[in-house]
Amino acid sequence: MKTTHLSLSLILFSIFTNFLLYAAQDPAPVLDINRNKLRAGVNYYILPVIRGRGGGLTLASTGNETCPLSVVQEQLEVKNGLPLTFRPVNSENGVVRVSTDQNIKFSAGSVCVQSTVWKLDSRDESTGQYFITTGGVEGNPGRETISNWFKIEEYEGDYKLVFCPTVCNFCKVICKDVGIFLQDGKRRLALTDDAPFRVMFKKA
Repeated sequence: MKTTHLSLSLILFSIFTNFLLYAAQDPAPVLDINRNKLRAGVNYYILPVIRGRGGGLTLASTGNETCPLSVVQEQLEVKNGLPLTFRPVNSENGVVRVSTDQNIKFSAGSVCVQSTVWKLDSRDESTGQYFITTGGVEGNPGRETISNWFKIEEYEGDYKLVFCPTVCNFCKVICKDVGIFLQDGKRRLALTDDAPFRVMFKKA
């Protein structure tokens, strides 16, 4: 009888342990505006949750430089911007999940001879900001591509974008939310210590 209870306890412990491991390995999926799971490689628009302050995300030249193109918010709320795709570092089952490193890439051509993968640019001396630009490398996680990985996090019932890559265990990185910085009339994406840019996702 004692042996039976012991065996049952071991089985239940094993099931519980496996459940915890499964739960730990699979963060919640990111959902679009129709409550469907975001899928890797599928085109989506990143749109603002707060209305009246611009539209979706697109590419634009900023400052005195033509290239690389920066990630900016459309001036008009009615504009969706350009479609993008997500490539999680581990795209098992093709589902995009929160708190997961991933590349974000515009599905559009560029006047600059470079990729449209997002990357964190070096600190801008004139503004003190870290802006989000393009020209990043897709895939190949590690030290050389540390600036190309972003995360989607849940935020007060919505979502926000975050730069805090974990693809390199020994790299020292900045961990901050992505917000909007107004420069020369353009709403540029940049790291922020203030309110993050609340976003939602619409299938293109």
